[in-house]
Amino acid sequence: MDLRKSNTERLKEKDRVFDVLVLGGGINGAVSAASLSAKGAKVALIDKGDFAGLTSSNSSNLAWGGIKYLESHEYFLVNSLCKSRNHLMRSYPSTVKEIRFLTTIQKGFRFPVWFVYLGTIFYWLIGRFFTQGPDFMTVDTIRGREPTINTDNAAGGFEYSDAYLYDNDARFVFNFIRSSMNYGCVAANYVESLGAVREDGLWKVSARDNISGDTFTIKAKALVNACGPYVDAHNKVTEQKTEHQHLFSKGIHLIIDRVTEEERILTFFASDGRLFFVIPMGNKTSVGTTDTQVSDPNVGVTEEDREFVLENINSLLKLNKPITKDDIIAERCGVRPLAQKGGDGIADWVKLSRKHAVDTNFEDKHISIFGGKTTDCINVGNEIAGLIKDMGIDLPFEKFKWYGEDDDSVRDEFYHQAKLMDLDAYTVKGSSEPLTQRLWRRYGGNALELLEDIRRNPRQAERLMKDAEYLRCEIEHTARHEMVTKLEDFLRRRSKITQVVRNEDIIDAPGLKEACKIFFGDEAESKRQEYIESLK
Repeated sequence: MDLRKSNTERLKEKDRVFDVLVLGGGINGAVSAASLSAKGAKVALIDKGDFAGLTSSNSSNLAWGGIKYLESHEYFLVNSLCKSRNHLMRSYPSTVKEIRFLTTIQKGFRFPVWFVYLGTIFYWLIGRFFTQGPDFMTVDTIRGREPTINTDNAAGGFEYSDAYLYDNDARFVFNFIRSSMNYGCVAANYVESLGAVREDGLWKVSARDNISGDTFTIKAKALVNACGPYVDAHNKVTEQKTEHQHLFSKGIHLIIDRVTEEERILTFFASDGRLFFVIPMGNKTSVGTTDTQVSDPNVGVTEEDREFVLENINSLLKLNKPITKDDIIAERCGVRPLAQKGGDGIADWVKLSRKHAVDTNFEDKHISIFGGKTTDCINVGNEIAGLIKDMGIDLPFEKFKWYGEDDDSVRDEFYHQAKLMDLDAYTVKGSSEPLTQRLWRRYGGNALELLEDIRRNPRQAERLMKDAEYLRCEIEHTARHEMVTKLEDFLRRRSKITQVVRNEDIIDAPGLKEACKIFFGDEAESKRQEYIESLK
């Protein structure tokens, strides 16, 4: 029986009562489930789509300390985010890495360059000097350091450090889901809450399996609403009154071929004053901006969005030829739910920070999580565990550390075995990183299982798809352990294949057809056709 089917059967058991049911498998729900299950609670987690299917798979892949909030004088928030960023970098050194941000200030900007540079020094100080210090740059220095930048209208600039996710955001989220299941959490994607009522001291959630259509009831002592942009909608169904509500800001990114060989993020202020990023993404570049106000969480990239990004990148960089729509390999688009206290829908939304907020109904044992950032995810997990304990639910392993990479002894054993079998010799020319490093970063201690697969059969180290950095053994491992229910789950969220390879180059690839057989068996071709239809 596959993992998802097994878990949905366990969710359906009529006599089973969970300590906590978490709704939503984005970053907030994932860390809540990971923290609670590791500390000994009996946890279930469901998501109406795939894990990390919305906001958590459409971020900028940044784990930053919130330098832009200095302008709005939110010093305590910046202090908190910097501490969280540093903690995340220490806890996930293979995944959350320091990277330099080169910021160019154009002539006529609202602050002089030297003043903004002083802000980066203050930011470095607030960050406890954890990263490399900032550098001031004249226009000539910018030209020498990054010739790709168009300095015709530049007043100067600076470089400072923050952090980013080396892989993709959805993969980072899924690893928390995987961790929670290791500690006994019963998690299932494509299971939707249709509503919930509080009866006889329990939450009774009417759930539907969106794959089979089956409906059933899940019972739990406490309910955590981590539905991301749909938190308010679910609270309305369950008649939960909250202090916060959400406003929405849309962010988009276009993926194009690499525009610079340097491994740094280029930061500008776009023509309308919004932040604009040029972010390395393996062998590709992610280009885009954030903060377009929207009223509905169901968003997409518009023609106006594309034209805005293309116009800005072509004016901000010196390229051999202009970037056009034909150069777009993939697009990312999602809403950032911003927590607003008061909930009247009227606010200076641009100034709203992405800090999380938690509203708690102790009488009903109900928690709602609003907003949030990847940077702050460990704090969210700890906070939810503390609130669940305060509700009287026993956490027998309250002090257990639930986050972080596998310890040094496991890592050393993996690297030792990989060296003995000369694993990096299997790295394909043109890969973004050595194979040993990549497997450890993606799978941690579970990568030892992949080494054993390769030892038994060296063909397991072959790439299954020409343009995607995934081995045959990785596909088989993913099929066993990562609840791939639709082909998009793997191509878009367990991996970033659709973000770096054009769809037309994916759908007929022989390797994809073989991957479908591994994932879906007799349903392989129908699942592939389902994916093709979803692209239309």
